[in-house]
Amino acid sequence: MDAFNSNEVNPKCPENTTEEIRATSVTDEKNKEDCPIPKDRKRLLDQLFESYSIVSEGADVFLCDMRYDYSRWSKATVDFFNLDSEYMFNAGQTWEEHVHPEDRDVYRKSIADIFSGAINGHDMQYRACDGQGRYYMCTCRGIILRDAEGKPEYFGGAIRNQTIGGGIDALTGLGNQMSFFKEISLCLEKHVPINIVMYGPTHFSRVNDLYGYDFGNMLLQHVARYLFEAYRNVGNVYRLDGIRLALVTKSLTMEQLSEQYEVFRTRLKEGFPFDGEHIDMPINAGALALNRFDIDKDTLFSCLTQAYYQSKNDYQGAFREFNNDPRSQKRYQIDLINKIRKDVHEGCKNFHLYYQPVVDSETGQLKGAESLIRWIDDDGTVVPPNDFIPVLENDALFPALGEWIMFTAMKEGKKFLEKYPDFVLNVNLSYAQLQDESFTFRVNKCLKTTGYPARNLCLEITERCRLIDISRLQSLNDELQLEGIKFAIDDFGTGFSSLGLLKDLSINILKVDRQFILNVESDKKQLDLVSVISKLAKVYGCTTCIEGVETAAMESALRTCNVDSFQGYYYSKPLPYQDFLNKYEC
Repeated sequence: MDAFNSNEVNPKCPENTTEEIRATSVTDEKNKEDCPIPKDRKRLLDQLFESYSIVSEGADVFLCDMRYDYSRWSKATVDFFNLDSEYMFNAGQTWEEHVHPEDRDVYRKSIADIFSGAINGHDMQYRACDGQGRYYMCTCRGIILRDAEGKPEYFGGAIRNQTIGGGIDALTGLGNQMSFFKEISLCLEKHVPINIVMYGPTHFSRVNDLYGYDFGNMLLQHVARYLFEAYRNVGNVYRLDGIRLALVTKSLTMEQLSEQYEVFRTRLKEGFPFDGEHIDMPINAGALALNRFDIDKDTLFSCLTQAYYQSKNDYQGAFREFNNDPRSQKRYQIDLINKIRKDVHEGCKNFHLYYQPVVDSETGQLKGAESLIRWIDDDGTVVPPNDFIPVLENDALFPALGEWIMFTAMKEGKKFLEKYPDFVLNVNLSYAQLQDESFTFRVNKCLKTTGYPARNLCLEITERCRLIDISRLQSLNDELQLEGIKFAIDDFGTGFSSLGLLKDLSINILKVDRQFILNVESDKKQLDLVSVISKLAKVYGCTTCIEGVETAAMESALRTCNVDSFQGYYYSKPLPYQDFLNKYEC
């Protein structure tokens, strides 16, 4: 495993003085004056080589005349890897001596398939030695040019040393996140269709806790090596931030990737011996097909990350592909996310807050409102938050949007207070905001800038906040409540919302999800359940708000449950700011 690290000295690496390399090389001077292939072929080789070099995008070019097995390689590669000459016979064999022994079988087979005409090129990763014992991770891509009869005539391509420019990950020897984004950007620029998969373990922190960080690092190396060996001739594997890995492939279909992932997943889930321990490691995988090129790399990465977290949080590690079909009416279309991201960058342009009233359960008088984000497309289409927030929550720009929501709600909410001084404004929180170390600073900044009273603000802990460590939630809860800010649990009784939160946090309001009252006017069990929740809330010093009230019959039935407030379409749908002002004469 140690040999997998880049720049590592390995005694198997050939020195540049070996007879094997010298025997397969021809000096530049001899090639120029007494070239052993026809001069017209040599001239064409050089012309093609220069053309390849112009479009090589920083990689080092090679070109082989397959009729004579005579090649020209870029001087940068020759110098860096201590080859004898830019011009070589049997360059495949010469270069094989520099390929790491563990990678040679795959390399040798690929070269043999190329010269036999069995394949049209290769796209692979391997480690190559500089002649001084140091190995470097390289990406090699090449294609065959055929003659009029379809016979292989030239094999040309480029070798990219990933270490140059800081593109290598020191732990795994894979390309790092910077290299990943370089490849994605190039594919976008050149309109090259690719499939991308993001992989990652589910509870890797437990491995570190049980066995230590050194063991965890070795295990991550092992997993990275497995993926590298599985895909090196069909794509590139990268280490992203932390424990996540990514595969970029031009040749494998989503069906193939999904099938291969299930084999990989089963192997890790069932467990395997490693360094004297038996390790079982559930993993996750999110995928995205890049077949549209009117987006940027950051949008693509956000959508890929969303698919990954769907696999991790909602599908127990099953392979999840992000929807990227322009004909589909499903949510999370990548072009929609791309437009929304651009608007966030432009000061949250086209974003608006809508407000749904919260009323007193007995009198029907306005008590407050929940602020709800909307994005309005250029054609006037109103896009609700469930169509973009789950993607943007994994995006580095989300804190900017979260702060805009908080600031705008407080700025507009001040107008409500002029007529309703006890008005409570509810603002939904996302797990991304709560993970942000500057979250409390951002909240206080908004309060100070707008002059909105802390006692009139209620922060709703939403379903997606289940990803936050409870100690982190407790710390934020305690700190902000000292300032007078209220907290509510949204969708109480579903998923993340649990009795444990009532025990661990200081909560002011329980918001009961609409699924518990769908038939409350005719279903006694539902009515009894709401009554129990209301009594439970009182035990913990909370009030109860029932969401999803849509009819007078529902309202009448729920009033028998001793709850405190209602919210739903029976009172009003979410309204734009000005419409809310008009309705309640603020």
